[in-house]
Amino acid sequence: MSLFWRNRWFVLAGGITLAFAVVSLALPRGPLLAAISDNAYFLLSFIAAAVMLSNASRESGAERQFWALMAAGCLLWTWNQFGWVYFEVFLHKSLPDPSFLDVALFLHLVPMIAAVGLRPHVKQGEQRFAIGALDFVLLVVWWVFLYAFVVFPSQYISLNVPEYDRTWGALYDIQGCVLLLVLGLAAHSATAGWRSLFLNLMFAGGIYSLDSQAVNLAVANGKYYSGCLYDVPLLGTMAWITATALSARQWPREVVSAGDDDAWSKRTLRLAMLAILTLPGMGLWAYCWDHSPLPARTFRLFTVLAAMLVMGIFVFIRQYLQDQTLIDLLRDSQSTFENEQRLQSHLVQREKLASLGQLIAGAAQEIDQPLTAIMNYSEKLWSNERLSSEQDKLVRKIVNHSQRTRELVANLLSFAQQRSGERMMVDVSMLLQRSVHMRELQQHGQKIRFELEIDPHLPKILGDGHQLFQAFVQIVENAVDALQESGGGTLHVTAGCHDGEVVIQFSDSGPGVKELHRVFDPFYTTKPIGKGTGLGLSAVYGVVQDHKGQITCQNKPEGGALFVLRLPAGKPADPQALAAAQS
Repeated sequence: MSLFWRNRWFVLAGGITLAFAVVSLALPRGPLLAAISDNAYFLLSFIAAAVMLSNASRESGAERQFWALMAAGCLLWTWNQFGWVYFEVFLHKSLPDPSFLDVALFLHLVPMIAAVGLRPHVKQGEQRFAIGALDFVLLVVWWVFLYAFVVFPSQYISLNVPEYDRTWGALYDIQGCVLLLVLGLAAHSATAGWRSLFLNLMFAGGIYSLDSQAVNLAVANGKYYSGCLYDVPLLGTMAWITATALSARQWPREVVSAGDDDAWSKRTLRLAMLAILTLPGMGLWAYCWDHSPLPARTFRLFTVLAAMLVMGIFVFIRQYLQDQTLIDLLRDSQSTFENEQRLQSHLVQREKLASLGQLIAGAAQEIDQPLTAIMNYSEKLWSNERLSSEQDKLVRKIVNHSQRTRELVANLLSFAQQRSGERMMVDVSMLLQRSVHMRELQQHGQKIRFELEIDPHLPKILGDGHQLFQAFVQIVENAVDALQESGGGTLHVTAGCHDGEVVIQFSDSGPGVKELHRVFDPFYTTKPIGKGTGLGLSAVYGVVQDHKGQITCQNKPEGGALFVLRLPAGKPADPQALAAAQS
């Protein structure tokens, strides 16, 4: 893209300004020159507002609010200029002084200051953005109050044109300086695209402020008329602002993150506090030292009271938002702490299972050989017909305990040598139904009720169907044992999908778990001796972890235990996920 094409809007703005300068020099003072000047100024301000509204419709978030507020400022500017067109072009009269349109001209800078104060170039949290925006709105409200306090009495209450012109001009000049200041501060911390936008607006605003001073002097000396050379910089400023809004569409406006030490927010908060503290002083001045007519003093006092009420409401809202921010921060901290504890517990459990598995594998293999010999010799001895009845009973006990010990060794080896089988897309719904129905048939006639609630659109998962089925069976077995101890009850199993995970819940109405922190520990069991080894839930934990999932256990407030399994939903057409699962 050529240099000319990149700056085509600024070139056009310069051409419009130059053409108006030629017209101003060529035409004499009169209705034609006034009509050209007023209409050109009106059309440019209206086009600027339309372009900014178009920019707002293209963007979102803080940037949309920025352009909308800038458009609001230009619309107020347009409304003021429409007054000049109406009086000078249609009525062929001079604009009255003071004019009701002066309020629109004064207020048009307020939304522009607010737009820059929102800092659309800085990425902020929602709560932090709301608090910062509220602080700035407090300043804007105070500025509007200041206008009403200083200017309105001499304009509407007790007309005093010289005092009105003096106070209005002073406040307008200060307001222009504030806009230039916030634009400069924003440009200092902005990236390239935003910096170009802010600097162009700042320089255009600077020229407008300087020329406004020159126009005021010319009016005082009787040298100003509509369309004279004093209007050339004013019209050029409006053309420059319009060109900036159009060119900003092609500028890359990157957003930077707000640091923890946000000097802008601190300054805004301090200024807002200072603005609130000035209200009692201004009310005291109006009551004790203001020598204006009584209606003006009364108006100023009521203005102070109204401002204190409005700003007090804003302070209350700000405090509420601040409290909500602190509450959210505490919740986030608590959630982070709980997640870290949960992660630490999972890591410890995995390391514990891995270390224990290696130990058990070696020990079980060493025990298996002598145990096999004991069983063989015991069976030979048992087959000896010369044993007495007492000896036969003792040998039978040795054989039975040896068989039980061998089953325990087999369970230990199975626990220690768990390996990931072939992974494929598994129908979790079918596995749950089989595990529950199998146990339900075994409990026929007992006071245990099984409830199964499965989402019909439950997705499949990538895993080992045999391992998952054994894990489901183990959890159901544990729940049934707990219900048998309490004389019956209900086992409620639900399965659904949430945030890309298959969530399975086993909820029983039994007595609950006594020691939650040990429920997945190897060899931890509450069953009587000889009924359980305490390896079932440890094996379930290992299976779930091997499938990249999570399992948690908790006691319900109304009683009973709740096991929650979270397994990632599979994607059949994802070969990378399949390869990762097999590795």
